[in-house]
Amino acid sequence: MVDVRPNVLLITLDQFRGDCLSSLGHRVVRTPNLDALAREATTFARHYSQAAPCSPGRASLYTGMYLMNHRVCFNGSPLDDAFDNVARVARRHGYAPVLLGYTDQGIDPRVTTDASDPRLSTYQGVLPGFDWLLDLSEPYTPWLTHLREHGHTTDDHVAALTSEPDRDESLSITSFLTDNFLTWLESREVNPANAPWFAHLSYLRPHPPYGAAGRWSREYDPATVDMPIVPSDDRHGFHDAVMQLPETMAPRTESGMRRMRAQYYGMISEVDHHLGRVFAVLRERGDWEDTVVVITADHGEQLGDHGLREKVGFFEQSYHIVGMVRAPQLDAGQGRIVDAFTENVDILPTLCELIGAPIPAQCDGRSLLPWLSGETPGEWREMASWEYDWRQLYISNDTSGSALNWPHDRRLERQHLCVQRDATTAYVQFGNGEWLAFDLQTDASWRTPLRSPERVLPLAQRMLTWRSQHVNRVLSGLKLEHGGIGRWPDQVPWRSTH
Repeated sequence: MVDVRPNVLLITLDQFRGDCLSSLGHRVVRTPNLDALAREATTFARHYSQAAPCSPGRASLYTGMYLMNHRVCFNGSPLDDAFDNVARVARRHGYAPVLLGYTDQGIDPRVTTDASDPRLSTYQGVLPGFDWLLDLSEPYTPWLTHLREHGHTTDDHVAALTSEPDRDESLSITSFLTDNFLTWLESREVNPANAPWFAHLSYLRPHPPYGAAGRWSREYDPATVDMPIVPSDDRHGFHDAVMQLPETMAPRTESGMRRMRAQYYGMISEVDHHLGRVFAVLRERGDWEDTVVVITADHGEQLGDHGLREKVGFFEQSYHIVGMVRAPQLDAGQGRIVDAFTENVDILPTLCELIGAPIPAQCDGRSLLPWLSGETPGEWREMASWEYDWRQLYISNDTSGSALNWPHDRRLERQHLCVQRDATTAYVQFGNGEWLAFDLQTDASWRTPLRSPERVLPLAQRMLTWRSQHVNRVLSGLKLEHGGIGRWPDQVPWRSTH
C-alpha cells in the first residue's frame, strides 16, 4: 500500500535574521535559492523565535511551548523528559526521524542513574526521538576528521571555523552537512511504496565566528554593506551592561563592523547555495512534490544593531527570524507572503496537521495551515512574544547565601525579561518589576520610549493576560466525570480522542 503521508524536511539555520532574505527586500544580501523557494512556499515575514540563545530557542521550536512553560532557560538548562516534541510525534506516526547537525537539548537528570553520566556535563544532547545520523555538536568531531582527511591538521574546532575563509569552500562545515544528507538521501531507494522520511538538517551557519567559507568570504565588499542601528543615548541599565560584555559587544570601529556584516552575509549566501543543492536533488529524485519543507532559525543576530552582536537581550534583531513552509499539497498558499505575527511555537502544530497527527495539548503555538491554504484566520495573535533569561550567572554549588539556597533565596526568578511586539509598540517586562516600552510607529528602530500611563498600561495588561492564557493545559481541559470527558492528553495510549 502506498503511504500518502509526505516526506518532511525541517531545516534550521543558526542565527538567521528574518530581514536577510532578498525576496523580502534586503538590499545587500543575495539568497537566490530561498527566493526561488519563496515562489512555491508561504513566507512568514514577521516570524519570531521565542527565546535565545540556542537551547531555549530550540526547545520552543521542538515542543511548541513558550519558555515560561518548557523552562529551558539557558544553554545548560535541562529539557523535561515528560514533554512531547516534534521527533516523538513523528516517530509515533510512522516516521524514523533522523538528525544531521545538533539540537542543543540537555538531558533531564531524572532519567539518569549516575552522577558520572557525561550527559550531565553538556547541554549539547540530542532531542529524544531522533536518530542522530551526523553529530555536529561541538567540537564538530566528524567535520574535523573530514578536514584531517583532506590535509588540514587543526584539532581545535574554533580555529577550524575561524579559518574557513582560508580553505576551499567545499570543505566547509555547511558543505559537509549537506554532503552527508545527500549521501543518506541517495542511499534510499526511490520507491513510492517506501515509508516517507523525516529529516532535520540543523545547520550551524550563519553562526559566529564571523568568517564565511572560501569564496563566500569575498562575496560582499565591506565598503558597500549597510550599517547597523546605532545605540540610543537613553539606555536601560541592562542594555548598557550587555554592551560591555566581550561576547556581546559590537565592534567598536567602522571597519570592524563592516567586516562582521560582510562575513555574516557571506555565510547566508553560502547556506543558500547548499540549500539549492538539496532542492535540486529532491527534484531530480522525484521527491519534491512529496516533501514538506520547513525553514526557520533558532534565534536571530544583533549584527551590530544597538551596539550589540550575537543573540542577547530584548531587541527584536535577536528574535526576528526566517520562516518559510512549502506544503506541496496546499498550492493555494504558494508564493504568499504573510505579514501577520507568527512564531516558532507554531511549527510543531503545523507539522502535526501536515502529517495527520493530533496536536499535543502542551502546545502554545497554533497551526499555520490556514495561511498555507490561502486563508486568513478570523482570529490570530496581534503580537509576537519572546523571553530572555540570564539566571545561569547566579547558579553555583555554593549554597551559603547563594541563589541555590531554596526556598528562601529567589534571585533566580528575577533574572529574566519578556517582550511583546505588535505593529506599533513594543513592551518589555523585567522579572524585577522594571519595564520599558517603545513607540515603533514613530520610530521603528526601538529608540523612542513610551512613558505615558494611558499607553503603557494596556500593554502591561495584555502581557498579563497572555501569561494567564498560556499556563500548562495538558490536563486542565479534562474533567473526571463519566469516565473522563473533555480534552485528553495524546500520551494516554488507550484513548484516541483529543
